[in-house]
Amino acid sequence: MDKKKLFNPDGIDSLNERKIIKGNSTNIFNLNNVKYQWANHLYRTMMGNFWIPEKIDLTQDRTDYNNLTLHEREAYDGILSFLIFLDSIQTNNIPNVSDYITAPEVNLILSIQTFQEAIHSQSYQYIIESILPKETRNYIYDKWRENKVLFERNRYIAEIYQDFLDTPDEKNFAKVIIADYLLESLYFYNGFNFFYLLASRNKMMGTSDVIKLINRDELSHVVIFQQMFKEIAKENTGFFNEELIYEMFDKAVEQEISWTNHIIGDKILGITKETTEKYTKWLANERLRSIGLRPIYTGFDKNPYKHLEKFADTEGEGNVKANFFEGTVTSYNMSSSVEGWDEF
Repeated sequence: MDKKKLFNPDGIDSLNERKIIKGNSTNIFNLNNVKYQWANHLYRTMMGNFWIPEKIDLTQDRTDYNNLTLHEREAYDGILSFLIFLDSIQTNNIPNVSDYITAPEVNLILSIQTFQEAIHSQSYQYIIESILPKETRNYIYDKWRENKVLFERNRYIAEIYQDFLDTPDEKNFAKVIIADYLLESLYFYNGFNFFYLLASRNKMMGTSDVIKLINRDELSHVVIFQQMFKEIAKENTGFFNEELIYEMFDKAVEQEISWTNHIIGDKILGITKETTEKYTKWLANERLRSIGLRPIYTGFDKNPYKHLEKFADTEGEGNVKANFFEGTVTSYNMSSSVEGWDEF
């Protein structure tokens, strides 16, 4: 695949010629005429979701952290380390994907996503600085190097990204799109559940509030890659290999369960190895359905953490306007002025 040109006087910006990839765009952001209306709706929603982590008070969380059980602290630290890696690699990777996207409205939302991923990284730094003792702060950033399970987990997704940078062909680009979708739609959520579980017991409430806001952003990122996948598949017959998609999903589910059992297992009240398997496979089935593919895990059709949904509520007063667990968003944003999610 070739990168889009930065300066392309011979490009054609008509909607009939516009494509997600392999288009011949001038690279001018002509947004008066938009082909992919879902991107236009999503842009407005993402812009309405701006937030600053430092506005959330974490004072009580420092006391709560010291009162966590040993297993809860270990899980808190480990999950935080994993989330830091995910948002760090996405901040660096999204511009690489955008280099090959030839629809300006999609480039626009990918730019916002890059910004949001950077905000997430700053949010984790704020949590670490506010809550953790000085002597353990650097340990959180380096944990992925020392923990074999976490290292293998991180390496799988990172090597897919690196392979495309080293060999930017269609096969590797297709894998990157699937990997991005997996990261955004599957990798975060057992970790998010842990923080919501603590909040359900009135522990680490400030951390939970930060996670809610990150969670809200990630839902929009799920939609980005869900829609990009469907558009690319529609415009480029045979671009994605279904067998490879299922293989990557199965690997991601295996690693997600292995990592969650390693860092949480049966040691945290409210989470067990059984519920981890049920939730992860249920979520994977939902994510496959969202891109028009059949689910692969028979019998995993219920969410064991449904009761935690109220802790993912960013609208307040228990008014959950988006189904965090299913990712079927209606108006999951600070501003209620934007509609249009229903079509997803």
